[in-house]
Amino acid sequence: MNTLEVVNLKIWDSSTNKMIIPNSSFHVKQGSCLAIVGESGSGKSVTCRAIMRLNKGGIRQTGDILFKGENLTELPEKEMRKKRGKNLCMILQNGMRAFNPSCVVGVHLKGTLVEHFGWSHDEITAKMKNAMESVMLKNPIEVMNKYPHQLSGGMLQRVMIALAIVLEPDIIIADEPTTALDTISQFEVVEQFIQLRARMGCSMIFISHDLGVVKKIADEVLVMKDGKIVERGTTQAIFSKAQHEHTRYLVSTKLALNHHFRRIMGGVIVAER
Repeated sequence: MNTLEVVNLKIWDSSTNKMIIPNSSFHVKQGSCLAIVGESGSGKSVTCRAIMRLNKGGIRQTGDILFKGENLTELPEKEMRKKRGKNLCMILQNGMRAFNPSCVVGVHLKGTLVEHFGWSHDEITAKMKNAMESVMLKNPIEVMNKYPHQLSGGMLQRVMIALAIVLEPDIIIADEPTTALDTISQFEVVEQFIQLRARMGCSMIFISHDLGVVKKIADEVLVMKDGKIVERGTTQAIFSKAQHEHTRYLVSTKLALNHHFRRIMGGVIVAER
């Protein structure tokens, strides 16, 4: 069974009539992780914002987006808002942009959970405290009382993952969630995503240009170039026997970086992880 099906998605800029996504179709199986990879400007993020219906006003789209058989493109905006967070949860690249800078983090968390569940302040605090501790955030009450700029990028990503744990969505869309983080934080956040999937059994779309992360987390990979899907397959197939020239280029670049790292580190195997 597929949690999500995208059928004949077309996206364009209405002010310039420039076609961004000419025609895209793919699906996400229940409980699986689909990685969407490609270079900057390949159409990864705009595709996933289209699923959430969160592209800017000048960006237009047509096609069908079926979530558990229900066509999201036909829903009024009020109904779509109910789906966002509770059923489809998006974790952004830059954690700072996900929170109102003028409010402490807890205000955002409370507003989201009240909107979807109507819980009391005490219920929200207790559930968020447990979830934040489970993603290794120390002093969660203190964290909730801080402004976004007072927290690191890695901490903000963990807060968003903790919120996803409480929301229990059917599908999580993670848009380059490790790009703005240092290497250690990247590793820790990826581990949290892996544990999140194992705990919740949810489906996931993981957008990234980092093939090392993709190899670690994804079941299937979809490769994009210039707004088009040029290849798709299991993670193993993409890394071992890629068919498209662009996919082979991406994989070979990753391998070249690994080998260079191993040389300068004296053959450390960690580069292959």
